[in-house]
Amino acid sequence: MNPFKYIGRWFGKLGEVFAREFSIVTHDAGAMLFFIGLPLLYPIVYTLIYNPEVVRQLPVAVVDNSRTPESRELVRAASAAPAVQIFSYDANLADAKARMASGDVFAIMEIPSDYAKKLASGEQATVPMYFDMSLLLRYRALLGAMTDLQMKVMQDVTAARVETIGASGSGMTSLPVKSESNFMGDTSDGFASFVIPGIVILILQQSMVLGVMLIEGSSRERRRRNGGIDPKMTDNAPASSLVLGKALCYTVIYIPMALYILALIPRFFNLPHIGEPADYLLFIFPLLLASAFFGQTLSFFAKERESTFMIAVFTSVVFLFLSGLTWPRYAMSDFWRFCGDLVPGVWGIEGFIRINSNAATLSESARPFLAMWGLAALYFITAWIVMAYIRKESRTRRVPADTPNTDGPSVQEAR
Repeated sequence: MNPFKYIGRWFGKLGEVFAREFSIVTHDAGAMLFFIGLPLLYPIVYTLIYNPEVVRQLPVAVVDNSRTPESRELVRAASAAPAVQIFSYDANLADAKARMASGDVFAIMEIPSDYAKKLASGEQATVPMYFDMSLLLRYRALLGAMTDLQMKVMQDVTAARVETIGASGSGMTSLPVKSESNFMGDTSDGFASFVIPGIVILILQQSMVLGVMLIEGSSRERRRRNGGIDPKMTDNAPASSLVLGKALCYTVIYIPMALYILALIPRFFNLPHIGEPADYLLFIFPLLLASAFFGQTLSFFAKERESTFMIAVFTSVVFLFLSGLTWPRYAMSDFWRFCGDLVPGVWGIEGFIRINSNAATLSESARPFLAMWGLAALYFITAWIVMAYIRKESRTRRVPADTPNTDGPSVQEAR
């Protein structure tokens, strides 16, 4: 065959596959739910849940065994912290622990009876703290507030002691060493600003993968009902044009969703969005393409339409952990880092956060960008193998010609 004629026929089949797949997606309510409904609603739901960003006004019980002006000043300084709300004064530690067990408070500050005496004598005073460890965010907020309180009290006491020895004018009224923090980001950001930029990338990947698997599961059901032929599919197209045509269809559908999730959601909820939209929209294209091929590869396990939901339950949690949002990737073993490297969304999270939150350019995110193109090539090959296997498997199926069919033309018409 003339190579130019073959190339022209290949592109013709590619366009036919694209058009047919677009029609299948838009007429499948389940696929539209995954492709449109889930990306539209999930970012809003997740962001509203985490919208307070930080935990504030956490109730704390105080057991003041000192009952002195110094102890009252300590409690007053603690109550000034945004994360702390003095909930109660309890007579003893047992009552305070009972209040914590009932969930009324999340921390206890116990001031010993010799607190003021030790401060006056120049000794070190100890103020025991008891924390509820059931939620890390509460513990972190309370621990940070108490650490800041400790530093403030230490500085005030040091200044007072120096002043008593007549050195107040010699510049010795502060701590010997002062630490200075320089944050490479917005210190007002909280949990939503940290987790949502990564979650939205996983939403893009998972919704596409699950939608693709749902469509492929439906296709295999139709093949079983029609003697190994899917009457809605362009079965006479080369496997490569079939795989690529499907992937391009899904990617085109997802471009508006990507624009909505990556550009509009951060502005709606005032999440970090200091990167250039052109950079992260170009960056996200290989993620969408790789996710489309990834979904076609995983469709090997989608024997029926319902198989998609079982695979969704299994993979979503695994991909979340592999992404590094819950545990840093550098602390994972080599095996789990390798598994994460095979997930397009993992590289997508790394690069998107660099661009969107740290104002990196596309060239500065070249490593994850190239990694996603590499995964797109890898999963194109695996998707082609899976499609070839499914078509070969389908050709071995034979059913009687009068088999009832409700999804398309009869076996003879499809042939």
